Amino acid sequence: MVGSWHGLPSRMSTAAGSRVDFEGNVDTMFRESKDHQKQFHSVRVSDDNLGFGERAFAAAGAAFVSAIVVNPLDVAKTRLQAQAAGVPYQGLCDVACPEPNAMLSELRSSTPRIRSLLGTKTVCPPVCNQYKGTLDVLYKVIRQEGFWRLWRGTTASLALAMPTVGIYMPCYDIFRNWMEDFTIQNAPNLTPYVPLVAGSIARSLACISCYPVELARTRMQAFKESQAGVKPPGVWGTLNRVINPVKNKTPLQNLQNYRLLWTGLGAQLARDVPFSAICWSTLEPIRRRIIGLMGDEPTAASVLGANFSAGFIAGSLAAAATCPLDVAKTRRQIEKDPTRAIMMTTRKMLLEIWRDGGMKGLFMGVVPRVGRAGPSVGIVVSSYEVVKYFLHYRHLTTQ
Repeated sequence: MVGSWHGLPSRMSTAAGSRVDFEGNVDTMFRESKDHQKQFHSVRVSDDNLGFGERAFAAAGAAFVSAIVVNPLDVAKTRLQAQAAGVPYQGLCDVACPEPNAMLSELRSSTPRIRSLLGTKTVCPPVCNQYKGTLDVLYKVIRQEGFWRLWRGTTASLALAMPTVGIYMPCYDIFRNWMEDFTIQNAPNLTPYVPLVAGSIARSLACISCYPVELARTRMQAFKESQAGVKPPGVWGTLNRVINPVKNKTPLQNLQNYRLLWTGLGAQLARDVPFSAICWSTLEPIRRRIIGLMGDEPTAASVLGANFSAGFIAGSLAAAATCPLDVAKTRRQIEKDPTRAIMMTTRKMLLEIWRDGGMKGLFMGVVPRVGRAGPSVGIVVSSYEVVKYFLHYRHLTTQ
C-alpha cells in the first residue's frame, strides 16, 4: 500500500530531491542530472529486493493490528447506519434505563415511560429503543450484549483484512513503482497522478477478490440475535443465511443465486475506489514532506511517525468525503429481500437515503467512520513500512 522507498535508506536519500514535489512538478533531477538518474536506478534495485510475498506478509501483519484496534468503532458505525435503514434494536431501554421509582421517573424524565395496568412492566417510547450516537452504541452494546461483543465480526474482519490488505498494499507498491518509472520517462506531467491511479486499481482487485467476507462482516455487525443464549453465526453461517432463502431445486439456479454473495459490490467499489484515490493522492505528498524534514538517515521511529501522521490525516479526509457511499454500501449489504437486493443500484440507494434522511442520512455514522479510518490507515501504513524497513535491513545483512 505504501511505497517502500519511504521506509528504506536508499529511498530516503531521495527525499530531499523527491521525484515529484508537493505542487506536482517533476523534479529537475530527472531532467538534467545523470548522476541523479543513476541514483534512481540504484534505488530501484534496493526497492526490488522485497518480493511480493514479503510485502504481503508486512501488509497482513499491519491489517491484523488495525482490525483488532478499530473494530468497536466499526460496530458503532454499522449499527447507526443499519438503524437508519430500519433495522430494529429492541430491548435497549430496559438495560440502559434502570427501573426507577414511578413518581421520580415521571418527574425527572422528559420522555416518561408508560406503566401498564397489569403490573410493573414498563412500555418505553420508540425513541428509547434507539441508538443516539457513537458513545451510546458502545455503552448499550456493553450493557446489553457484553464488552466483548464490541469485537463482534472481528473474525470476519481478520479474514477480510489480512488477504485484502495483503493484496492491496503490495499491488499498490508494484503499480506505483511501475507507473512512476513509465511516466517519468514518457509523460512527466502525469507523475503526480500515479498514486491516485495505482491506489484505485489495487483497491479494485482486492475488493473484488474478498468481497463475500466483507458482506458477512457487515451483516454480523449490523444484526444481533433475538434469542438470548443463542450463539450468533460465524462467517460461513452468515453467508449461508444470505443464500438459503432463495435456494432452488435445480443446480443451475442455485449456482446463479451465489451472485448474492456479491450483493452491494458496486456500492463497495463506488466507496473504496474514491476512498483510495483521495487517500493516496493526499497521503503521498504529506508523507514526502514529513520525510524530507527528517533528514537522509531514517530510523524505525521516524518511519513509524511519518507514515502514521500522513496516514491518519489522509484516512480521515477520505473517510469523511466518502461517507455517503459507505451508507449506501451498508444498506445494500443488510438488505434481506433477495429480489430488492439484486435490483437495487447504488444510485437508487443514494436517492432513497436522500429522500428519507436528507444530508443527515447521507452522513449517518460519519463520526465513528472518521474515528475508525484515521487510526486504521495510520496503523496499517506505518506498520507496513516499519516491517519493510526491517526486512530491508535483513536483506542487507545477508548479502
